[in-house]
Order: sequence, then C-alpha cells, then structure tokens
Amino acid sequence: MNGERRQWARTSQLTFGPAELVEYVSAVMTLLPGDVIMTGTPAGVGPMKVGDTVEVEIEGIGVLANEVADGG
Repeated sequence: MNGERRQWARTSQLTFGPAELVEYVSAVMTLLPGDVIMTGTPAGVGPMKVGDTVEVEIEGIGVLANEVADGG
C-alpha cells in the first residue's frame, strides 16, 4: 500500500486451488466474463484510509491500482 508491500502470496498456498474454486462456484452459479472469485487474504492486512493507493498484481497479467475513496 502506498508503495510498501504489505502482503504477498501465491495461488499454490491456497487451501483449495484455482481449479477447485472455479468448479465449486460454477456448480452453484453461472460465471460470466469479468466475474471475480474472492479467496480471502494472507497475513499483513491492515487498515486503509482515504487517499491510500492499493495495488494488486497478478504475474503475467498486470497490476490493478486503486485509490481508497470515502464511499460517499
């Protein structure tokens, strides 16, 4: 967050692998392009405040960066 790495993990560390997760979710609902399956979070999570920048990177795909807003 804000240029400081707070969390780092690989999909190989998940309790259930990506294929198992997609299989389970697709059995109970139709997955459409753009759907996101949330898997939880590794250690290091902390509070965020308005104006913070949060970046998520998926190797081989790219980086998604968002600024935290006040929700109003």
